[in-house]
Amino acid sequence: MRLKGLFWILTTLLLTILAVVTYYVFYTSSIRMFFAVEALVLLTIIYLFVFYRRIIKPLHIIGNGMELLKEQDFSSRLGKVGQTEADRVVDVFNKMMEQLKNERLHLREQNHFLDLLVNASPMGVIILNLDEEILSMNPAACKLFGAQSSEDMVGKRFLQLDSPLAEELVRVPMYQAQTVRLNDANIYKCTHSSFVDRGFHHPFYLIETLTQEVFKAEKKAYEKVIRMISHEVNNTTAGITSTLDTLESTFSGMEDMEDVCEVLRVSIERCYSMSHFITNFADVVRIPEPQSRPQALNQVVSACKRFMETVCQNRNIEIVMDLSEESPVVNLDNSLFEQVLVNIIKNAAESIDRDGKIYIRTTVRPTCLEIADTGKGIDKETETKLFSPFFSTKPNGQGIGLIFIREVLLKHDCRFSLRSYADGLTRFKIWFS
Repeated sequence: MRLKGLFWILTTLLLTILAVVTYYVFYTSSIRMFFAVEALVLLTIIYLFVFYRRIIKPLHIIGNGMELLKEQDFSSRLGKVGQTEADRVVDVFNKMMEQLKNERLHLREQNHFLDLLVNASPMGVIILNLDEEILSMNPAACKLFGAQSSEDMVGKRFLQLDSPLAEELVRVPMYQAQTVRLNDANIYKCTHSSFVDRGFHHPFYLIETLTQEVFKAEKKAYEKVIRMISHEVNNTTAGITSTLDTLESTFSGMEDMEDVCEVLRVSIERCYSMSHFITNFADVVRIPEPQSRPQALNQVVSACKRFMETVCQNRNIEIVMDLSEESPVVNLDNSLFEQVLVNIIKNAAESIDRDGKIYIRTTVRPTCLEIADTGKGIDKETETKLFSPFFSTKPNGQGIGLIFIREVLLKHDCRFSLRSYADGLTRFKIWFS
């Protein structure tokens, strides 16, 4: 029971007792004593009223203020009671409430601005709860994980997601940053840190995409090297080939010079091979801008399948088509994209070597092309290097096939991924925007 109620109960009991005692003791014996005691009771009532105004009412008002604080109602204010000490407390309380209201409003404005900033940021932001489950993700992070919205990801752990990026995030130590390169040729700087909320440390991740910056730096570097090497090698081989042709023509008319002519022919072939080798590198830096037009993806894939069937049949490799009934229509440069498909299918066939299957599948929602093979697969270490300049898993490979694929697909604004899955298939997936 509140202090105000206790005061009025005590007052009522006290006055009742005084009235009863006065009536039975003094009224029957002395009228004067009766009225004297009644006057004393009246003075007691006046004193209790003043006591209530001075002590109980200020305490009651301050108690109401505590209730406002408890309910976090910072917009209400306490009224003055006409008592100097109590009014000073009321003034201090009202000033405190005004300050709390302003601080709360300022905090809400800051939080709203922070939410807008996080949602508009090109950097992925992922916040986890204390159980290391995803609490929230901004749109940039959702895009990195291929999710339509953050609600699809909330409540999940990283290891529950079928994503190479999630696997890499788990390996980033707390309060450290690492740069990771994935099997989709993308490069990310991942930072693992935490912030304090209500006394608890909540972990979060920042994911910054470095792909375009790294690709530009790589391309600028290898373009310069390739142009320099191509210029020097082609000029040198041209002069050597011309000289060797002249010597072969001269020696071919002489007796007992067959061995010499054979050596010269081999040297000429090696010069041509070297020139072709360098030309392949030069072609990577001269990829034209795509002349994109709407194309039926199923028809493009079918035409490429017919072109590659002979190569696959010689290795006893079956190409299995699983095309969507409604052919996806995509904007692409037919010539460049066919070269991409030829390279992908060729790599799949070389991974299988002999006796296997290549599966080609298209879907409309999302618009995706998938080429899977039953080859030997790709290990985790190799996955991160696949789209690096001039990296190859083949003994005599030049490492330009995947670079060509990467450059063409990026020019088409496509997302792509190359990795081996638990079912034993290695899938090259291409998503169209």
